[in-house]
Amino acid sequence: MAVRPVAADAGPKPVFKRPSLRERIKSSRTAWLYIAPAALIMLFVTLFPYIYQLFMAFTDYRVRNLRFNLLNPETWARYAPPFVGLDNFVRILTNQLTIENYDFWRLLLFNITWTVANIVFHVALGVLIALVLNSKTVLLRRVYRALFVLPWAMPGYVAALTWRNMYDDRFGAINQLFGVINRLIGTSFPTDTRWFVISEPPIGGLLSFLPLAFYAVLLANIWLGWPFMSVVATGALQSIPKELYEAASIDGASGWQQLRKVTLPLIRPAMVPAIMLGTIWTFNQFSVIYFISQGNPFGRTEILITQAYKLVAEQRLYGVAAAFSIVVFFILLSFTLINNRVTRATEAYDV
Repeated sequence: MAVRPVAADAGPKPVFKRPSLRERIKSSRTAWLYIAPAALIMLFVTLFPYIYQLFMAFTDYRVRNLRFNLLNPETWARYAPPFVGLDNFVRILTNQLTIENYDFWRLLLFNITWTVANIVFHVALGVLIALVLNSKTVLLRRVYRALFVLPWAMPGYVAALTWRNMYDDRFGAINQLFGVINRLIGTSFPTDTRWFVISEPPIGGLLSFLPLAFYAVLLANIWLGWPFMSVVATGALQSIPKELYEAASIDGASGWQQLRKVTLPLIRPAMVPAIMLGTIWTFNQFSVIYFISQGNPFGRTEILITQAYKLVAEQRLYGVAAAFSIVVFFILLSFTLINNRVTRATEAYDV
């Protein structure tokens, strides 16, 4: 019968003693000294405005309350805004604001439609053009890439005003272009279209809530947005090893199969975060809507961020505007969390 060897006594195991809070603070003192300047700046530049905005959202903050100062007790009695609790949020969500053409749920529906339509075109065009320019058979690829980046690099304010002038009903380039096409081909396109005045939808059915102005600003934002997706896709494409395509060709894979099985899965880790970022940018695309259509006709191309701006700049309803921006924040937060859960954008990805 075999005898099992007995392990030698290794003695008592060492007991780990967790350092006290005072010791941890003392050991990290140098690190806190380095962080302190940036932390103080962030406190006054970012955190304090957020806290003050949260305070405003639960009050009826108006022009008369601008003299209110939290640090001066003497102003409390005279200028302190009255506390209204959740009343601002209720008024926003139930359309009780006395603002012309205001309808929160119509705004939200339009904002979502606007975002989805733009992202679809941005990603499709960006990836398609990146694939074309990634081919070595295309001459002057670097020139094309430099030219295609210009819309994205151009300041949004300048681009928006340029497109606004192009849509002018009398002297705009769009209507004049239709006139040239009519003379050359013999078509009968209208040459005096009032893009931001016509309220009748050009398409019926499910899209009957979208006026002609929607398609005008959509075209402008597509021109502005797809270069970003193209740049991201180009970087992802150039990181794919050529050996994978050679192996796929040896296995008899067609060009379409290589695109589906090799290219798209390998550019996905780069494109998904770019799509999430582009979604947030497009959802809050202020300059295109405000400077091109200005929400016309009758507020039907208004989005949430332009409505929030008008609550401040035109209506002077600071408390309502603060609550409105918080509502927009939670909408974007919910969408981002859902999108992140579905796409697993922040998780490690293996092909």
